[in-house]
Amino acid sequence: MHTKAHYKLAGWLGLFAIALVGVCLYSPVKLLFNEAFLTNELKQLGAAAPFWFVLLFTVALAVGLPGNVLAVAGGAVFGLTWGTVWSLLGSTLGAVVAFLLARYLLCQWIKQRFSQHPWFLQLNRTVAQYPFTVVLATRFTPLSPFSLVNFLFGLTDINLKTYLLGTILGLVPLTVAYSWLGMSGYGVLQGDDRLPLYWAMAFLTALAVLPVVVKKPKR
Repeated sequence: MHTKAHYKLAGWLGLFAIALVGVCLYSPVKLLFNEAFLTNELKQLGAAAPFWFVLLFTVALAVGLPGNVLAVAGGAVFGLTWGTVWSLLGSTLGAVVAFLLARYLLCQWIKQRFSQHPWFLQLNRTVAQYPFTVVLATRFTPLSPFSLVNFLFGLTDINLKTYLLGTILGLVPLTVAYSWLGMSGYGVLQGDDRLPLYWAMAFLTALAVLPVVVKKPKR
């Protein structure tokens, strides 16, 4: 029974992944992964740029698209401080929308088909025991599949307040890293010193390897 459900789930996930890759590669959506294009377009928007940037960020994450390139472009356009602020706002709103979509549109359908599946039971047990810690940890590293995680949390019983708080706090270091990378990378293109870019890359790398280095001691 579990094997059949496992293959069925894998099939649905595979179809979703193929569809997502197709959309990203062969539709106008691919422009969301072009940092130079995004930077140029945002700079032309002038004072309205923050509004459209946050809206674009929110919609992209709400439908399951990655937001890392957008965060880098935000740093290039708005600088470190405001790039971080607008990216954090957009990514948080997108994460909340995806969470609510999963909870109110997909949750019942998923539960009917996979409620007794081992992965679903384990997910709910883990989140029930350490709700805030799990959200915080998954937001902290660039290796976490951010958009997928948003939907998965919506399938659990975690409350929106805990999810929102863990998301905001966990995203701060990563958002700073991406904004710093965008700002310093744009500066290099304008002829500035390369050292800030190297520091930004080192910071982002540290966030990626930190969860691997810091492991919970075994009892």
